[in-house]
Amino acid sequence: MTAAAASNEIRLTRVYDAPVAAVWDAWTDLAQVAQWWGPRGFTITTKSKDLRAGGHWDYIMHGPDGKDWPNYARYHEVVPRERLVYDHGASSADAKPLFHVVAQFRDLGGKTQFDMCMTLATAEEAQKTRGFIKAAGGNSTWDRLAEYLEKDDQGRELFVINRSFDAPIASVFDMWTTPAHLAQWLPPTGMTMAFRRVDIRTGGDAFWSMSSGDFTMYGRFEYLDVQRPDRIVYSQYFADEHENITRQPGAPTWPEKMVTTVTFTEEGAGQTRVQVRSEVLGVVTAEEIAAFVAERSGMTQGWTGSFDKLEELLPSVAAHS
Repeated sequence: MTAAAASNEIRLTRVYDAPVAAVWDAWTDLAQVAQWWGPRGFTITTKSKDLRAGGHWDYIMHGPDGKDWPNYARYHEVVPRERLVYDHGASSADAKPLFHVVAQFRDLGGKTQFDMCMTLATAEEAQKTRGFIKAAGGNSTWDRLAEYLEKDDQGRELFVINRSFDAPIASVFDMWTTPAHLAQWLPPTGMTMAFRRVDIRTGGDAFWSMSSGDFTMYGRFEYLDVQRPDRIVYSQYFADEHENITRQPGAPTWPEKMVTTVTFTEEGAGQTRVQVRSEVLGVVTAEEIAAFVAERSGMTQGWTGSFDKLEELLPSVAAHS
């Protein structure tokens, strides 16, 4: 469970399926950092980096809209494979940093727990920064790191997204396993969802439809593992109205089947982090893998829209539970 954050702090915890040496190298080797640093759609150019106490990292983030964001970090502590402490958020060496960062790497025996604490001057500044990070999709940086580590170590392409909710883990889990609730928040914005058949348990399945009014698509979930309150694994594929497997409407090169693993983690009193990991299932072509990789930004937008609806729905559902 993550330690409670002070009002002027922003805390983040992730567990990566990679040894601590690999996670540290991904953070500190410039060639690797360039593969994942920044929100989806961003790239970076490093002007100079001196990884030592008193050193710095001077770089530019390039947004998908063409805007450049100069960044300057000043290192205070560098303990290889354990700890980085630095000031960040300045636009140049002479500018005032926006926040102080303590990043810690903990060896879990083949996995790595990464804890980061950003400390700002005031609670108001922390709240403002939370809003900026959310609007910019900044937390997708850590999802991209998970994808990069998996590709580097296992050669597998993943899609990863995390979201924290101010609700107990049991309530959040129920939103995924109660069909009436799931149908309210899961479909893309502008679409409605209906279950034609649903049995959410290990070995169960669901046949659903989603409609935008003049267009209806169908699909199936096959639940491979449902463990309350911390894990749901299901495969999914598109189907016709008779449940025959089909390709995604309008995307003939999209992989035929996917498998999604959803994990639920307590992050503090009454707070839960949800992680969604999706990958292709079965034999696929290089073209299908390329289509999956190219659509990560779109998947991030889709899940973000669904999570926004889930966030809005949770208080009213919890109040009546």
